[in-house]
Amino acid sequence: MATNSISTDDEVAYDFAPFIKVYKNGRVERLIGEEFIPPSLDPTTNVESKDVVISNEEAISVRLFIPKTILDDSSNQNQKLPLFVYFHGGAFCIETPFSPNYHNYLNKVVSKANAIGVSVHYRRAPEHPLPFAYDDSWLALKWVASHLGGNGPDGWLNQHADFENVFFSGDSAGANLAHHMGIRVGLEGLPGVKLEGIVLIHPYFWGVDRIGSESSQEFAPKVDQLWRIASPSTSGSDDPLINPDKDPNLVNLGTKRLLVFVAEKDLLKDRGYYYKESLEKREWNGIVNVIETKGEDHVFHLFKPTSEEALTLLNDVVTFIKHD
Repeated sequence: MATNSISTDDEVAYDFAPFIKVYKNGRVERLIGEEFIPPSLDPTTNVESKDVVISNEEAISVRLFIPKTILDDSSNQNQKLPLFVYFHGGAFCIETPFSPNYHNYLNKVVSKANAIGVSVHYRRAPEHPLPFAYDDSWLALKWVASHLGGNGPDGWLNQHADFENVFFSGDSAGANLAHHMGIRVGLEGLPGVKLEGIVLIHPYFWGVDRIGSESSQEFAPKVDQLWRIASPSTSGSDDPLINPDKDPNLVNLGTKRLLVFVAEKDLLKDRGYYYKESLEKREWNGIVNVIETKGEDHVFHLFKPTSEEALTLLNDVVTFIKHD
C-alpha cells in the first residue's frame, strides 16, 4: 500500500520545469519564486517597506514602499506622491511580491520616481484558479481606494498617496492583471481615483491563431497548456482574459496613457504589438506606445537588473510616471 501511495504521489500531470510541476494528486511544486525577503529599509535606495494584510481569510496582502525621506522630514508630512500599483508575473502560478526580484524592482521604481509602491499579493493557480487573481487584485485596489480622504487603515496611504496620479503596472501575467484592472476601472470605476497610466512589461497575452514568429517557437504549445492550468474553466486561448482582441470591453480601459514593453527574443513579443494594433483598430481614445528591447528575452530586467538594457527600461518607466 505504501509503495503504491508513493508512486501515485510522484505521478506528474504537468511538468513545466524549471518553473512548476503539478502532480496528479493535486500537489504543486514551485521550483522558483518562493524565496522570501522581509520588508525593510533598503540602504541602496533609501526606500522603506512593510507588509499589510488585506484579508486574512483569503491571504491577500500588499507590500508597501515609500521613500524614507518622506517619513523622516516633518516638512514633508503633507506631501502627496504618485501611487504605483504593481502586479507580479509568473503565469499566475509562481512568484510573489516578496521575492528578491520584485522587492528590489519596486525599491528602484519608488526611489527614482519618488512614488509610493503597492505590490499586490494575490492567490495563485492552480490551487486557486482564475479568476481568483483578478478578483483578489480588484479587492486590493478597492482597499487602496479606501484611503481616499485619509480615512483608510494605513497611515502611509492616508497621508501621502496622490489618488489623482495613480499608475498600474506589471510584468507577464502581472501585466495581464494590470490591463484587466484598467478595464475594470473603466467599467466599474474607483471613485476618487484617477488612473493616470498603465505600464505593461512583456504582457502575457495569447491567442489560438499564431501571429508573427509564434508558429516557429518550440515553447508555443506550452503557453496554451499553462493558460489551461491557471484557468481550467477557460474557453481556450481566445478567452478574452488572455486574448484582448476578443474582448468587447477592450475600449473601456480606464486610462488615456499606455506604455508597453516587449523584448526581441521573447515568445510573447508579437502579442505586445498586436495589443497596440487592437486598441487602435477599435479606436480606443488614448495613446499607446510600444518600446522594444533588442537582444533580450522575457522579463530580462528582473534577472539582469544591473544591465544597461534593464536600467534603460527602468528609466523609461520612471519617465512615464513623471510625465517627462
